[in-house]
Amino acid sequence: MFGIGPAAPDRRLLDQGRRTHAMTWIMAIMLFLTVLSGALGLGMWAATTQLDRALSGRLTVQIVEPDSARRDALSRQVAATLRTTPGVHRVVEVDRAHLAELMKPWLGDAGLDPDLPMPAMIDVDIRGAANVAAAERAARAIVPAARIDRHARWLSPVRLFLSTLTWLAAGLVLLMATATGGVVLLAARSGLDTHRDTIDVLHMLGSTDLQIARLFQRRIAFDTLLGGAIGTIMGMGVIAFLQSRFALLGSEPMSGAALNPRDWALLALLPVGFALLATLAARIAVLRTLRARL
Repeated sequence: MFGIGPAAPDRRLLDQGRRTHAMTWIMAIMLFLTVLSGALGLGMWAATTQLDRALSGRLTVQIVEPDSARRDALSRQVAATLRTTPGVHRVVEVDRAHLAELMKPWLGDAGLDPDLPMPAMIDVDIRGAANVAAAERAARAIVPAARIDRHARWLSPVRLFLSTLTWLAAGLVLLMATATGGVVLLAARSGLDTHRDTIDVLHMLGSTDLQIARLFQRRIAFDTLLGGAIGTIMGMGVIAFLQSRFALLGSEPMSGAALNPRDWALLALLPVGFALLATLAARIAVLRTLRARL
């Protein structure tokens, strides 16, 4: 449909004076913003997927009992029962010292007081969300008043936020694609108006509307591909820098948002996709305009 670059006659027809193409720089800016939006969407999608995978089958059982001996006995009994429950992958009784460390920001050294009542806590990892209900029933069969917290439930606002960012980024990419089509339509119509006399001469020489449309297609496709490549390289450079900064934070959620090789490949293909979009938009705009003038 179009070559690597416009032929010499195309340049003389559509690029008189060899002025700098505003189209190229507009496309560089559009692709730069699109790459950033696409990276945000891909990163948030990966983080959401990792969060679902990590938390969908995790829960914590809390046993509140004033009598420490009875509490410990119930904790051991619940843990033993959960270990034999189908689908349960791991059961860990959280020791009091660890609980005291968790409570230290609020209680200070008072959390180390052996007389301070603390609930027994059991962390449970389950394979498959379908087995969570069975684990809950097994725990409550022994301790009906046990408090069971699903990690996915209290982190649902975080997941909702990540999902919102994903859809927002997807919307921005679509908006950029739509804006690109609009820019191409304006550029094609402007080119037709600028070269109206030349196009009339080409018509008299026997050129068809399709042949003239191809001249504009090649020029616009080349400008879009060149500008898109510049914008994409700049955008990927910014993303790589930010990703290296995130890695230094040592945060698990941030590491989950890191782009994988497939994501980088998708971002690298954006200039090609936008060039195809620009070519199609230019073809439609030029053919419709030429036919309307007949």
